[in-house]
Amino acid sequence: MNRRVILYVVGRIMVVTAVLMIPSLIVALIYREGWVGVYPFLATMAGTAFVGWGLSFRRPEDMTYYMKEGFVIVALTWIILSLSGAMPFVISGWIPKFYDALFETASGFSTTGASILTDVEALPHSLLFWRSFTHVIGGMGILVFALAVMPRTESKEVFVMRAEMPGPTFGKLRSRVQTTAQILYVIYIVMTLVLVVLLVLGGMPLFDSFIHAFGAAGTGGFSSKALSVAAYDSVYIEIVLGIAMLVFGTNFTLYYLILSKRAKQAAKSEELRWYIAIVVIAIMAISINLRNVYESVGTLLRNVFFTVSSIVTTTGYATVDFKHWPLFSRLILLLLMFVGSMAGSTAGGLKVSRVAIYCKTFIREIRRSINPNRVLPLRFEGKQLSKPILQQISNYLILYASLFTALTLVVAVDLNDFESAFSAVAATFNNIGPGLGLVGPAHNYSFFSPFSKVMLSFGMITGRLEILPMIVLFSPSTWRKV
Repeated sequence: MNRRVILYVVGRIMVVTAVLMIPSLIVALIYREGWVGVYPFLATMAGTAFVGWGLSFRRPEDMTYYMKEGFVIVALTWIILSLSGAMPFVISGWIPKFYDALFETASGFSTTGASILTDVEALPHSLLFWRSFTHVIGGMGILVFALAVMPRTESKEVFVMRAEMPGPTFGKLRSRVQTTAQILYVIYIVMTLVLVVLLVLGGMPLFDSFIHAFGAAGTGGFSSKALSVAAYDSVYIEIVLGIAMLVFGTNFTLYYLILSKRAKQAAKSEELRWYIAIVVIAIMAISINLRNVYESVGTLLRNVFFTVSSIVTTTGYATVDFKHWPLFSRLILLLLMFVGSMAGSTAGGLKVSRVAIYCKTFIREIRRSINPNRVLPLRFEGKQLSKPILQQISNYLILYASLFTALTLVVAVDLNDFESAFSAVAATFNNIGPGLGLVGPAHNYSFFSPFSKVMLSFGMITGRLEILPMIVLFSPSTWRKV
Protein backbone atom coordinates (compact mmCIF):
# COMPACT_ATOMS: atom_id res chain seq x y z
CA MET A 1 0.00 0.00 0.00
CA ASN A 2 1.55 3.27 -1.16
CA ARG A 3 0.18 5.53 1.59
CA ARG A 4 2.16 8.57 0.53
CA VAL A 5 0.60 8.68 -2.91
CA ILE A 6 -2.87 8.26 -1.36
CA LEU A 7 -2.37 11.29 0.90
CA TYR A 8 -0.85 13.25 -1.98
CA VAL A 9 -3.76 12.65 -4.38
CA VAL A 10 -6.40 13.22 -1.67
CA GLY A 11 -4.66 16.48 -0.73
CA ARG A 12 -4.74 17.71 -4.31
CA ILE A 13 -8.44 16.85 -4.55
CA MET A 14 -9.10 18.90 -1.40
CA VAL A 15 -7.44 21.92 -3.02
CA VAL A 16 -9.60 21.39 -6.12
CA THR A 17 -12.68 21.19 -3.87
CA ALA A 18 -11.81 24.56 -2.32
CA VAL A 19 -11.54 26.07 -5.80
CA LEU A 20 -14.93 24.61 -6.76
CA MET A 21 -16.56 26.66 -3.98
CA ILE A 22 -15.67 29.92 -5.77
CA PRO A 23 -18.88 29.95 -7.89
CA SER A 24 -20.99 29.79 -4.70
CA LEU A 25 -18.92 32.63 -3.24
CA ILE A 26 -19.60 34.69 -6.38
CA VAL A 27 -23.34 33.97 -6.03
CA ALA A 28 -23.19 35.31 -2.46
CA LEU A 29 -21.63 38.51 -3.78
CA ILE A 30 -24.11 38.86 -6.66
CA TYR A 31 -27.09 38.58 -4.34
CA ARG A 32 -25.45 40.86 -1.77
CA GLU A 33 -25.63 38.43 1.10
CA GLY A 34 -22.88 40.29 2.90
CA TRP A 35 -20.30 38.86 5.24
CA VAL A 36 -22.87 36.37 6.58
CA GLY A 37 -23.11 34.79 3.14
CA VAL A 38 -19.45 35.10 2.19
CA TYR A 39 -17.77 33.99 5.44
CA PRO A 40 -18.98 30.33 5.48
CA PHE A 41 -17.42 29.73 2.08
CA LEU A 42 -14.23 31.68 2.75
CA ALA A 43 -13.66 29.81 6.01
CA THR A 44 -14.36 26.41 4.43
CA MET A 45 -12.20 27.16 1.39
CA ALA A 46 -9.32 28.31 3.55
CA GLY A 47 -9.47 25.28 5.85
CA THR A 48 -9.90 22.75 3.03
CA ALA A 49 -7.14 24.28 0.90
CA PHE A 50 -4.74 24.50 3.87
CA VAL A 51 -5.18 20.84 4.81
CA GLY A 52 -5.03 19.79 1.15
CA TRP A 53 -1.84 21.79 0.59
CA GLY A 54 -0.32 20.25 3.70
CA LEU A 55 -0.96 16.77 2.36
CA SER A 56 0.23 17.42 -1.18
CA PHE A 57 2.90 20.14 -1.09
CA ARG A 58 5.63 17.50 -1.47
CA ARG A 59 5.28 15.05 -4.35
CA PRO A 60 6.22 11.47 -3.37
CA GLU A 61 9.21 9.98 -5.16
CA ASP A 62 7.24 6.82 -5.84
CA MET A 63 3.98 7.70 -7.61
CA THR A 64 3.09 4.10 -8.41
CA TYR A 65 -0.37 2.91 -7.39
CA TYR A 66 -2.67 0.08 -8.34
CA MET A 67 -6.31 -0.92 -7.99
CA LYS A 68 -6.23 -1.14 -4.18
CA GLU A 69 -4.81 2.37 -3.84
CA GLY A 70 -7.30 3.58 -6.45
CA PHE A 71 -10.22 2.28 -4.40
CA VAL A 72 -8.87 3.86 -1.20
CA ILE A 73 -8.25 7.21 -2.92
CA VAL A 74 -11.79 7.29 -4.29
CA ALA A 75 -13.48 6.29 -1.02
CA LEU A 76 -11.41 8.69 1.12
CA THR A 77 -11.98 11.53 -1.33
CA TRP A 78 -15.75 11.15 -1.27
CA ILE A 79 -15.89 10.97 2.53
CA ILE A 80 -13.65 14.02 2.98
CA LEU A 81 -15.56 15.81 0.22
CA SER A 82 -18.84 15.27 2.07
CA LEU A 83 -17.36 16.33 5.40
CA SER A 84 -15.79 19.53 4.07
CA GLY A 85 -18.76 20.30 1.81
CA ALA A 86 -21.05 20.26 4.85
CA MET A 87 -19.14 23.06 6.60
CA PRO A 88 -20.75 26.06 4.82
CA PHE A 89 -24.17 24.88 6.04
CA VAL A 90 -22.92 24.45 9.61
CA ILE A 91 -20.88 27.68 9.77
CA SER A 92 -23.75 29.72 8.33
CA GLY A 93 -26.12 28.29 10.94
CA TRP A 94 -28.74 27.26 8.37
CA ILE A 95 -28.10 23.58 9.17
CA PRO A 96 -26.50 23.84 12.62
CA LYS A 97 -26.29 20.10 13.38
CA PHE A 98 -23.34 18.54 11.60
CA TYR A 99 -24.99 15.16 10.99
CA ASP A 100 -27.84 16.96 9.22
CA ALA A 101 -25.39 18.95 7.11
CA LEU A 102 -23.45 15.75 6.35
CA PHE A 103 -26.65 14.04 5.19
CA GLU A 104 -27.56 16.98 2.92
CA THR A 105 -24.06 17.22 1.45
CA ALA A 106 -23.56 13.48 0.99
CA SER A 107 -26.95 13.46 -0.72
CA GLY A 108 -25.75 16.23 -3.03
CA PHE A 109 -22.37 14.76 -3.97
CA SER A 110 -23.80 11.25 -4.41
CA THR A 111 -26.55 12.80 -6.61
CA THR A 112 -29.23 11.32 -4.36
CA GLY A 113 -31.37 14.39 -3.70
CA ALA A 114 -32.74 13.23 -0.34
CA SER A 115 -33.11 16.16 2.04
CA ILE A 116 -33.61 16.96 5.71
CA LEU A 117 -34.67 20.55 4.99
CA THR A 118 -38.26 21.47 5.81
CA ASP A 119 -38.13 24.95 4.25
CA VAL A 120 -35.66 24.88 1.37
CA GLU A 121 -36.84 28.22 -0.04
CA ALA A 122 -35.61 30.02 3.09
CA LEU A 123 -31.96 29.25 2.28
CA PRO A 124 -29.75 32.05 0.87
CA HIS A 125 -29.00 31.86 -2.85
CA SER A 126 -25.35 30.96 -2.23
CA LEU A 127 -26.20 27.90 -0.15
CA LEU A 128 -28.92 26.84 -2.59
CA PHE A 129 -26.36 27.12 -5.38
CA TRP A 130 -23.71 25.14 -3.47
CA ARG A 131 -26.30 22.52 -2.52
CA SER A 132 -27.16 21.92 -6.19
CA PHE A 133 -23.63 22.44 -7.51
CA THR A 134 -22.59 19.37 -5.52
CA HIS A 135 -24.68 17.40 -8.06
CA VAL A 136 -22.48 18.71 -10.86
CA ILE A 137 -19.30 17.82 -8.97
CA GLY A 138 -20.52 14.37 -7.97
CA GLY A 139 -22.41 13.55 -11.16
CA MET A 140 -19.43 12.81 -13.35
CA GLY A 141 -17.10 12.44 -10.40
CA ILE A 142 -14.70 14.80 -8.65
CA LEU A 143 -11.75 12.55 -9.49
CA VAL A 144 -12.68 12.39 -13.15
CA PHE A 145 -12.72 16.20 -13.07
CA ALA A 146 -9.35 16.26 -11.33
CA LEU A 147 -7.86 13.89 -13.91
CA ALA A 148 -9.15 16.21 -16.62
CA VAL A 149 -7.55 19.40 -15.26
CA MET A 150 -4.53 18.33 -13.22
CA PRO A 151 -1.10 17.51 -14.65
CA ARG A 152 -0.69 13.87 -15.53
CA THR A 153 1.05 11.65 -12.98
CA GLU A 154 1.15 8.00 -14.04
CA SER A 155 -0.70 5.85 -16.54
CA LYS A 156 -2.17 4.01 -13.57
CA GLU A 157 -4.64 6.86 -13.13
CA VAL A 158 -6.96 4.42 -14.86
CA PHE A 159 -7.33 2.60 -11.54
CA VAL A 160 -8.78 5.75 -9.97
CA MET A 161 -11.15 6.38 -12.86
CA ARG A 162 -12.28 2.77 -12.94
CA ALA A 163 -13.07 2.91 -9.22
CA GLU A 164 -15.22 6.03 -9.59
CA MET A 165 -17.05 5.47 -12.88
CA PRO A 166 -20.33 3.57 -12.36
CA GLY A 167 -21.08 0.32 -14.12
CA PRO A 168 -19.84 -3.29 -14.30
CA THR A 169 -17.10 -2.51 -16.84
CA PHE A 170 -14.90 0.44 -17.69
CA GLY A 171 -13.52 1.39 -21.07
CA LYS A 172 -11.36 4.30 -22.09
CA LEU A 173 -12.40 6.47 -25.05
CA ARG A 174 -8.81 7.36 -25.80
CA SER A 175 -5.45 5.83 -24.92
CA ARG A 176 -4.76 8.48 -22.29
CA VAL A 177 -6.97 8.61 -19.21
CA GLN A 178 -6.65 12.40 -18.98
CA THR A 179 -7.94 12.77 -22.54
CA THR A 180 -10.90 10.49 -21.75
CA ALA A 181 -11.73 12.55 -18.66
CA GLN A 182 -11.54 15.80 -20.62
CA ILE A 183 -13.87 14.46 -23.34
CA LEU A 184 -16.43 13.30 -20.76
CA TYR A 185 -16.44 16.61 -18.92
CA VAL A 186 -16.71 18.73 -22.06
CA ILE A 187 -19.77 16.71 -23.13
CA TYR A 188 -21.20 16.96 -19.60
CA ILE A 189 -20.73 20.73 -19.27
CA VAL A 190 -22.01 21.56 -22.77
CA MET A 191 -25.15 19.46 -22.25
CA THR A 192 -25.76 21.15 -18.88
CA LEU A 193 -25.46 24.64 -20.35
CA VAL A 194 -27.81 23.73 -23.21
CA LEU A 195 -30.35 22.59 -20.62
CA VAL A 196 -30.01 25.90 -18.75
CA VAL A 197 -30.81 27.79 -21.96
CA LEU A 198 -33.84 25.59 -22.71
CA LEU A 199 -35.24 26.13 -19.22
CA VAL A 200 -34.78 29.91 -19.47
CA LEU A 201 -36.62 29.85 -22.81
CA GLY A 202 -39.49 28.11 -21.00
CA GLY A 203 -39.88 31.03 -18.60
CA MET A 204 -37.92 29.67 -15.64
CA PRO A 205 -35.78 32.32 -13.86
CA LEU A 206 -32.06 32.11 -14.63
CA PHE A 207 -31.03 31.13 -11.10
CA ASP A 208 -33.70 28.43 -10.91
CA SER A 209 -32.66 27.22 -14.37
CA PHE A 210 -29.12 26.62 -13.13
CA ILE A 211 -30.39 24.84 -10.02
CA HIS A 212 -32.68 22.48 -11.95
CA ALA A 213 -30.18 21.94 -14.76
CA PHE A 214 -27.60 20.92 -12.14
CA GLY A 215 -30.13 18.51 -10.64
CA ALA A 216 -31.04 16.94 -13.98
CA ALA A 217 -27.44 16.77 -15.27
CA GLY A 218 -26.20 15.07 -12.11
CA THR A 219 -29.47 13.10 -11.85
CA GLY A 220 -29.59 14.44 -8.29
CA GLY A 221 -32.90 16.25 -7.98
CA PHE A 222 -32.28 19.10 -5.53
CA SER A 223 -34.70 21.93 -6.25
CA SER A 224 -34.94 25.54 -5.13
CA LYS A 225 -38.68 25.05 -4.56
CA ALA A 226 -40.47 23.14 -1.81
CA LEU A 227 -42.85 21.70 -4.40
CA SER A 228 -39.96 20.74 -6.69
CA VAL A 229 -40.76 21.03 -10.43
CA ALA A 230 -44.49 21.04 -9.67
CA ALA A 231 -44.10 24.65 -8.45
CA TYR A 232 -43.81 25.86 -12.06
CA ASP A 233 -46.86 23.96 -13.37
CA SER A 234 -45.40 24.10 -16.89
CA VAL A 235 -45.84 21.36 -19.49
CA TYR A 236 -42.83 22.71 -21.41
CA ILE A 237 -40.51 22.62 -18.37
CA GLU A 238 -41.65 19.12 -17.43
CA ILE A 239 -41.10 17.80 -20.95
CA VAL A 240 -37.66 19.43 -21.21
CA LEU A 241 -36.56 18.12 -17.80
CA GLY A 242 -38.14 14.71 -18.43
CA ILE A 243 -36.19 14.27 -21.66
CA ALA A 244 -33.04 15.76 -20.11
CA MET A 245 -33.09 13.27 -17.25
CA LEU A 246 -33.31 10.37 -19.71
CA VAL A 247 -30.50 11.90 -21.76
CA PHE A 248 -28.20 12.20 -18.73
CA GLY A 249 -29.14 8.65 -17.74
CA THR A 250 -27.56 7.42 -20.98
CA ASN A 251 -23.97 6.19 -21.22
CA PHE A 252 -21.82 9.19 -22.14
CA THR A 253 -19.65 6.99 -24.33
CA LEU A 254 -22.54 6.87 -26.81
CA TYR A 255 -22.49 10.66 -27.13
CA TYR A 256 -18.78 10.50 -27.90
CA LEU A 257 -19.49 7.94 -30.62
CA ILE A 258 -22.15 10.21 -32.11
CA LEU A 259 -19.77 13.20 -32.08
CA SER A 260 -17.16 10.98 -33.72
CA LYS A 261 -19.62 10.27 -36.56
CA ARG A 262 -20.20 6.71 -35.37
CA ALA A 263 -23.91 7.08 -34.68
CA LYS A 264 -24.66 3.67 -36.19
CA GLN A 265 -22.32 2.05 -33.69
CA ALA A 266 -24.03 3.94 -30.84
CA ALA A 267 -27.47 2.85 -32.07
CA LYS A 268 -26.37 -0.80 -31.87
CA SER A 269 -25.87 -0.54 -28.10
CA GLU A 270 -27.73 -3.43 -26.49
CA GLU A 271 -27.89 -1.65 -23.14
CA LEU A 272 -29.51 1.36 -24.84
CA ARG A 273 -32.23 -0.89 -26.28
CA TRP A 274 -32.87 -2.39 -22.83
CA TYR A 275 -32.96 1.11 -21.32
CA ILE A 276 -35.52 2.40 -23.83
CA ALA A 277 -37.62 -0.77 -23.49
CA ILE A 278 -37.72 -0.49 -19.68
CA VAL A 279 -38.82 3.16 -19.84
CA VAL A 280 -41.51 2.52 -22.47
CA ILE A 281 -42.90 -0.58 -20.72
CA ALA A 282 -42.99 1.22 -17.35
CA ILE A 283 -44.83 4.22 -18.84
CA MET A 284 -47.36 1.95 -20.57
CA ALA A 285 -47.96 -0.26 -17.50
CA ILE A 286 -48.44 2.67 -15.10
CA SER A 287 -50.61 4.59 -17.58
CA ILE A 288 -52.95 1.62 -17.95
CA ASN A 289 -53.12 1.25 -14.17
CA LEU A 290 -53.91 4.97 -13.71
CA ARG A 291 -56.38 5.26 -16.59
CA ASN A 292 -59.29 5.87 -14.17
CA VAL A 293 -57.34 8.18 -11.85
CA TYR A 294 -56.90 11.10 -14.26
CA GLU A 295 -59.70 12.61 -16.32
CA SER A 296 -57.41 13.84 -19.09
CA VAL A 297 -55.15 11.52 -21.10
CA GLY A 298 -52.73 14.41 -21.55
CA THR A 299 -52.39 14.96 -17.80
CA LEU A 300 -52.02 11.21 -17.27
CA LEU A 301 -49.17 10.84 -19.78
CA ARG A 302 -47.53 14.06 -18.58
CA ASN A 303 -47.35 12.90 -14.96
CA VAL A 304 -46.43 9.30 -15.74
CA PHE A 305 -43.69 10.22 -18.22
CA PHE A 306 -42.06 12.72 -15.86
CA THR A 307 -42.27 10.41 -12.84
CA VAL A 308 -40.88 7.37 -14.68
CA SER A 309 -38.09 9.50 -16.17
CA SER A 310 -37.25 10.89 -12.72
CA ILE A 311 -37.23 7.52 -10.94
CA VAL A 312 -35.47 5.36 -13.55
CA THR A 313 -32.69 7.95 -13.86
CA THR A 314 -32.54 8.19 -10.04
CA THR A 315 -33.01 11.98 -10.24
CA GLY A 316 -35.91 12.40 -7.85
CA TYR A 317 -37.70 15.46 -9.20
CA ALA A 318 -41.44 15.33 -8.58
CA THR A 319 -44.59 16.82 -10.06
CA VAL A 320 -47.05 14.55 -8.22
CA ASP A 321 -47.11 12.73 -4.89
CA PHE A 322 -47.03 9.20 -6.29
CA LYS A 323 -47.48 7.63 -2.86
CA HIS A 324 -51.21 8.06 -3.56
CA TRP A 325 -51.01 6.00 -6.76
CA PRO A 326 -52.33 2.39 -6.75
CA LEU A 327 -50.06 -0.33 -5.35
CA PHE A 328 -49.26 -1.73 -8.81
CA SER A 329 -47.87 1.63 -9.99
CA ARG A 330 -45.89 2.11 -6.78
CA LEU A 331 -44.34 -1.33 -7.17
CA ILE A 332 -43.29 -0.51 -10.73
CA LEU A 333 -41.61 2.66 -9.43
CA LEU A 334 -39.93 0.66 -6.66
CA LEU A 335 -38.51 -1.76 -9.25
CA LEU A 336 -37.25 1.18 -11.32
CA MET A 337 -35.43 2.46 -8.23
CA PHE A 338 -33.34 -0.69 -8.24
CA VAL A 339 -32.77 -0.85 -11.98
CA GLY A 340 -31.48 2.70 -12.47
CA SER A 341 -30.10 3.88 -15.80
CA MET A 342 -27.16 2.98 -18.02
CA ALA A 343 -23.60 2.34 -16.93
CA GLY A 344 -21.30 5.28 -17.64
CA SER A 345 -24.06 7.80 -16.90
CA THR A 346 -24.56 10.10 -13.91
CA ALA A 347 -27.40 7.92 -12.54
CA GLY A 348 -27.43 5.39 -9.70
CA GLY A 349 -29.09 2.01 -9.20
CA LEU A 350 -27.87 -1.43 -10.21
CA LYS A 351 -27.53 -0.20 -13.83
CA VAL A 352 -29.39 -1.51 -16.87
CA SER A 353 -26.39 -3.51 -18.07
CA ARG A 354 -26.25 -5.58 -14.88
CA VAL A 355 -30.02 -6.12 -14.86
CA ALA A 356 -29.87 -7.27 -18.50
CA ILE A 357 -27.07 -9.71 -17.70
CA TYR A 358 -28.96 -11.02 -14.65
CA CYS A 359 -32.02 -11.63 -16.85
CA LYS A 360 -29.93 -13.38 -19.49
CA THR A 361 -28.25 -15.52 -16.84
CA PHE A 362 -31.66 -16.52 -15.45
CA ILE A 363 -32.90 -17.52 -18.90
CA ARG A 364 -29.68 -19.43 -19.62
CA GLU A 365 -30.00 -21.42 -16.40
CA ILE A 366 -33.56 -22.41 -17.31
CA ARG A 367 -32.43 -23.55 -20.77
CA ARG A 368 -29.46 -25.39 -19.25
CA SER A 369 -31.73 -27.26 -16.82
CA ILE A 370 -33.74 -28.49 -19.81
CA ASN A 371 -30.65 -29.48 -21.81
CA PRO A 372 -27.67 -29.89 -19.42
CA ASN A 373 -25.19 -30.89 -22.16
CA ARG A 374 -25.79 -27.83 -24.31
CA VAL A 375 -23.10 -25.14 -24.37
CA LEU A 376 -24.77 -21.75 -23.87
CA PRO A 377 -22.34 -18.82 -23.96
CA LEU A 378 -23.63 -15.55 -22.50
CA ARG A 379 -23.25 -12.55 -24.80
CA PHE A 380 -23.82 -8.86 -24.14
CA GLU A 381 -23.10 -5.94 -26.46
CA GLY A 382 -22.07 -8.47 -29.10
CA LYS A 383 -19.30 -9.94 -26.93
CA GLN A 384 -19.12 -13.17 -25.01
CA LEU A 385 -18.82 -12.50 -21.29
CA SER A 386 -15.92 -14.22 -19.57
CA LYS A 387 -16.32 -16.20 -16.36
CA PRO A 388 -14.42 -13.59 -14.28
CA ILE A 389 -16.78 -10.83 -15.47
CA LEU A 390 -19.85 -12.96 -14.72
CA GLN A 391 -18.46 -13.85 -11.31
CA GLN A 392 -17.76 -10.18 -10.58
CA ILE A 393 -21.32 -9.21 -11.51
CA SER A 394 -22.76 -12.01 -9.37
CA ASN A 395 -20.59 -11.03 -6.41
CA TYR A 396 -21.76 -7.43 -6.74
CA LEU A 397 -25.38 -8.53 -6.36
CA ILE A 398 -24.50 -10.45 -3.18
CA LEU A 399 -22.69 -7.43 -1.71
CA TYR A 400 -25.52 -5.15 -2.78
CA ALA A 401 -28.20 -7.33 -1.15
CA SER A 402 -26.16 -7.74 2.06
CA LEU A 403 -25.56 -4.01 2.55
CA PHE A 404 -29.13 -3.17 1.57
CA THR A 405 -30.43 -5.57 4.22
CA ALA A 406 -28.08 -4.17 6.86
CA LEU A 407 -29.15 -0.58 6.14
CA THR A 408 -32.82 -1.57 6.22
CA LEU A 409 -32.34 -3.10 9.68
CA VAL A 410 -30.71 0.14 10.88
CA VAL A 411 -33.54 2.29 9.52
CA ALA A 412 -36.15 -0.09 10.92
CA VAL A 413 -35.19 1.07 14.43
CA ASP A 414 -36.66 4.51 13.59
CA LEU A 415 -39.63 3.32 11.54
CA ASN A 416 -42.40 0.84 12.21
CA ASP A 417 -43.56 0.98 8.59
CA PHE A 418 -42.01 -1.56 6.18
CA GLU A 419 -42.87 0.40 3.02
CA SER A 420 -41.23 3.56 4.36
CA ALA A 421 -38.16 1.79 5.79
CA PHE A 422 -37.58 -0.35 2.69
CA SER A 423 -38.09 2.49 0.23
CA ALA A 424 -35.97 4.90 2.32
CA VAL A 425 -32.99 2.59 1.88
CA ALA A 426 -33.89 1.94 -1.77
CA ALA A 427 -34.09 5.68 -2.41
CA THR A 428 -30.80 6.53 -0.69
CA PHE A 429 -28.65 3.48 -1.49
CA ASN A 430 -29.71 3.74 -5.16
CA ASN A 431 -29.20 7.55 -5.12
CA ILE A 432 -32.79 8.51 -5.95
CA GLY A 433 -34.04 10.76 -3.13
CA PRO A 434 -37.80 10.44 -2.63
CA GLY A 435 -39.19 7.04 -1.75
CA LEU A 436 -42.62 5.83 -0.71
CA GLY A 437 -44.68 6.26 2.45
CA LEU A 438 -43.13 8.62 5.00
CA VAL A 439 -40.23 9.47 2.66
CA GLY A 440 -42.40 10.20 -0.38
CA PRO A 441 -42.07 13.29 -2.63
CA ALA A 442 -44.10 15.43 -0.22
CA HIS A 443 -41.92 14.49 2.80
CA ASN A 444 -38.24 14.49 3.79
CA TYR A 445 -35.74 12.63 5.99
CA SER A 446 -35.62 15.08 8.91
CA PHE A 447 -37.37 12.73 11.35
CA PHE A 448 -34.64 10.07 11.28
CA SER A 449 -32.30 9.70 14.27
CA PRO A 450 -28.75 11.11 14.04
CA PHE A 451 -27.33 7.57 13.80
CA SER A 452 -29.66 6.64 10.93
CA LYS A 453 -28.81 9.87 9.11
CA VAL A 454 -25.09 9.16 9.37
CA MET A 455 -25.56 5.55 8.23
CA LEU A 456 -27.76 6.63 5.31
CA SER A 457 -25.14 9.24 4.41
CA PHE A 458 -22.50 6.53 4.13
CA GLY A 459 -25.05 4.38 2.31
CA MET A 460 -25.51 7.10 -0.31
CA ILE A 461 -21.76 7.40 -0.85
CA THR A 462 -21.36 3.61 -0.94
CA GLY A 463 -24.14 3.29 -3.49
CA ARG A 464 -22.67 6.05 -5.66
CA LEU A 465 -19.25 4.38 -5.64
CA GLU A 466 -20.82 0.94 -6.20
CA ILE A 467 -19.72 -0.56 -2.88
CA LEU A 468 -16.20 -1.90 -3.52
CA PRO A 469 -14.17 1.27 -2.78
CA MET A 470 -15.83 1.62 0.63
CA ILE A 471 -15.32 -2.05 1.44
CA VAL A 472 -11.65 -1.85 0.50
CA LEU A 473 -11.20 1.32 2.58
CA PHE A 474 -12.63 -0.24 5.75
CA SER A 475 -11.11 -3.69 5.25
CA PRO A 476 -8.34 -4.42 7.83
CA SER A 477 -6.36 -6.34 5.21
CA THR A 478 -6.02 -3.18 3.15
CA TRP A 479 -3.92 -1.50 5.83
CA ARG A 480 -2.10 -4.58 7.07
CA LYS A 481 1.62 -4.52 6.35
CA VAL A 482 2.76 -7.50 4.30
